[in-house]
Amino acid sequence: MGTPGNTAGDVLLKEAGDLAEWITEQQYAKQPDLNERFGPSGRVRTKMDSLYTLNYLAESVLVNSPALFLHYISWLKVLLEGYKVTGEDLKVNLEAMREAVESQFHHPQKDKILDFMDMGMMQSLKTTTMDSYITDSNPLAREARDYLEFLLQGQRMKASKLIHKLMDREISIQALYKHIFQSTQYEIGRLWHTGTMNVSQEHYCTAVTQSIISSLYPHWITMGTKGLTLVAACVGSETHEIGLRMVADTFEMEGWDTYYLGANVPDSSLIHAIDEHQADVVAVSVTMTYHIHLVRDLIAKIRADQRFEHVKIMVGGLPFNLDQNLWKEVGADGYAPDAESTVAVAEQLVSSHKNKVT
Repeated sequence: MGTPGNTAGDVLLKEAGDLAEWITEQQYAKQPDLNERFGPSGRVRTKMDSLYTLNYLAESVLVNSPALFLHYISWLKVLLEGYKVTGEDLKVNLEAMREAVESQFHHPQKDKILDFMDMGMMQSLKTTTMDSYITDSNPLAREARDYLEFLLQGQRMKASKLIHKLMDREISIQALYKHIFQSTQYEIGRLWHTGTMNVSQEHYCTAVTQSIISSLYPHWITMGTKGLTLVAACVGSETHEIGLRMVADTFEMEGWDTYYLGANVPDSSLIHAIDEHQADVVAVSVTMTYHIHLVRDLIAKIRADQRFEHVKIMVGGLPFNLDQNLWKEVGADGYAPDAESTVAVAEQLVSSHKNKVT
């Protein structure tokens, strides 16, 4: 794997900017019609898209997870179609990227990057579909669809009333989190990705859900009863925080003391909070694959501090859902795909540690 900071993935992250510039020049030389099709800003967007792809490639190599890069390529293909970028455009871009790695990038583990590139190029040729996240297996599917429709129509009060009516039917708040809020947030992401909604609509829908979640607090918020403490934060510059917020709330519903720090938390601040609140478990959330190296580095810092020998570290978010062995690669103690199972895994980890101590 190489020394952290000097692996092929780490070095590719450092050199991605220069490589993206080279790739853009190559693509425009091969496709001069891009100037006419996309205008002066097209070159800037091509460079940014190339940079993002290189970052995803680097992170995937860094944690030895082809699944992350293949998912990104499928995701990118759908996204670019909404911007009139053709499959041929993507093909030329990926060919230039492979050429850049082969001729401009120098590292003993370069062949591994080229292997990932080859898999990604094959993935780009496959037909990609994105099915709705609100499925009939969801016991509250009809209500979730109604809730989402209210959000899309800008009917905030109707969305709120729907949730409170479900509470009147004695639907648990945990069920609302999982079957209404989580499924609709995933679906909102899919609608944005496919170009069905714009960024402002996505932000509005998310803000309304955050507001409704806050309105539910008086119905359940209590003091912790288990004598266990969770500190939760999003890594690095992550701004996608609603999922982790629901995880922290679920821990509190289950009797934990929770300290939810939110998005964009510096490592030093998180480490201070772990010490200040005497955390038993730290939950770290990642949505964007290109932040995986930040999780790895954060966990290494926590592990290096002798004060936190007893602390269990859990990770979650999209990259870990795509590759369910990824948590081991970044050095965490565990992972779970949703809030309820995260609590169960955390309690098992803490119990196992206490049994070893006694």
